[in-house]
Amino acid sequence: MISGALIGWLKSRRKLASGAALAGVIALSFAFIYSPRVVGAAAAQRILPVYSVEREGKYISLTFDAAWGNEDTQQLIDTLNKYGVRATFFVVGDWVERYPESVKALHDAGNEVMNHSNAHPHMSKLGAQQIIAEVSACSDRIEAVTGVRPTLFRCPYGEYDDNVIGTINAMGMTAIQWDVDSLDWKDLSAPEIYRRVTAKAAPGSIVLFHNAGLHTPEALPSIIEYLQSEGYTIVPVSELLLQGSTAIDHTGRQHAASAG
Repeated sequence: MISGALIGWLKSRRKLASGAALAGVIALSFAFIYSPRVVGAAAAQRILPVYSVEREGKYISLTFDAAWGNEDTQQLIDTLNKYGVRATFFVVGDWVERYPESVKALHDAGNEVMNHSNAHPHMSKLGAQQIIAEVSACSDRIEAVTGVRPTLFRCPYGEYDDNVIGTINAMGMTAIQWDVDSLDWKDLSAPEIYRRVTAKAAPGSIVLFHNAGLHTPEALPSIIEYLQSEGYTIVPVSELLLQGSTAIDHTGRQHAASAG
């Protein structure tokens, strides 16, 4: 896997490398990562996105992927506002193009608007330069509406490989997965969504919803009420993540890096 020192080196140069130049930097890094010596030493390791976070206190994040419909976005915003909750929305660039007013409304309400690719492709089928172009195009669209450039990325379909996550890391972004899946995209009933989320939620969890889930708006109030009654503080993903030196274990859980 990419060492902390190498990632730091790449991040320190991200402002100097963009487009094809950044792809070149990433290609060099992968040439090192997958050299026989390195592969032999860490063949069983994978480069993982963040699935959850190990931290003190009962903190949790609600996330929503937005790639198709927009009928319920304002209702979700209103519900989050009612309970004083801010969430993270991972939006596709094409969705931003179709619904810029909703993107602005999400941002103005205090929610994070983060990157879910530009056209929702299968990222593991793309080369590094294609990944850079796909992610950069979405970030450009989001920044044009909100004035804030995304720092987090979620892979379409939840699909990734070492090339995808390594490229995202080298771009200075953090790839975010989830450890609690509402399965709202399967049109589960509101009670079923509630049971799935509340049964699996734990401190440091990242919960996956979709802005166009059929019964998500109906399920969300009771889920928030349950989490708050259990003492959870609901925060956007960027506030859930740890700062400073961190590591990700084999389950995708982020934790503070050991001093040793």
